[in-house]
Amino acid sequence: MTCSRADLEQVAQGMKGAVLWDEPMSRHTSLRVGGPADLYLEPADHEDLERALEQIRSKGVPYLVVGGGYNLLVRDGGIRGCVVSLKGFDTLEPLPGARLDVGAGVTNQALTRYAAQQCLGGVEFLSAIPGSFGGALTMNAGAHGGETMQRVEVLTTLRETGVLVRKRDELDYGYRFLKLEPGEIILGARLRLEPVERRLIEESIQEYIAKRGGQRVGFPNAGSFFKNPAGASAWRLIDEAGLRGWMIGGAQVSEVHTNFLVNKGGALAADFLALAELIKSRVKETSGVELEEEVRIVGEG
Repeated sequence: MTCSRADLEQVAQGMKGAVLWDEPMSRHTSLRVGGPADLYLEPADHEDLERALEQIRSKGVPYLVVGGGYNLLVRDGGIRGCVVSLKGFDTLEPLPGARLDVGAGVTNQALTRYAAQQCLGGVEFLSAIPGSFGGALTMNAGAHGGETMQRVEVLTTLRETGVLVRKRDELDYGYRFLKLEPGEIILGARLRLEPVERRLIEESIQEYIAKRGGQRVGFPNAGSFFKNPAGASAWRLIDEAGLRGWMIGGAQVSEVHTNFLVNKGGALAADFLALAELIKSRVKETSGVELEEEVRIVGEG
């Protein structure tokens, strides 16, 4: 799908938040790769977002909504149309009953720090997971037995028909997925947490960080590149296939954690895509297991 410059200018007109043209997505993804987006928007608030989406849909402009740029691989040809970033949706509001309203643009680290300050426990596992809370909701991120959706009381999203508020038992979710309608955007969620002494929360945070210390790979990355197959660990399958440290261009299978693909410098998205295909092929040959990417792959080749 293509769109005209005039259509994009109409979308950008009147925006209160940032408006960037031909913006390299390498500046907005944790892998530091990705070609330019025709138009990159950072809406300032819900009103700004809804106005932009109204124009986008009325003009038939293709668009992509992103959070912190983690768990995302943008191809080298970039993105035609519009990228809408939710970085500005970073509100945190405590509520009675050990509950917390969290905007989609809040980083996981900011959420866990704030919850600790409020003596609210239950999301410490997110402290070692990079990215935004909206992204954590979208993929039901988790670690060491904890999952994001376990703590959700109410989810707020935006559809073409307007804002939709649903309780957790009305949602379809599971391991690393949350089912949303095409074009549906997560605005935030209300969490039900537990009153816990701050000292204990901070100790728990440090324990989670220590457990995931082996994932401090030292180079730009998108987190775990592949999903763990049932009953197996992706990193172990990759390691057993003899691919630790393997490189294509500037992309490398991390020597620290083999389910992390890292940018050693100057990598292209094509390098990561080629490396991922090699990994899937070798793992299939050595173990019979078909790996599936956990990262979201978007954009033009």
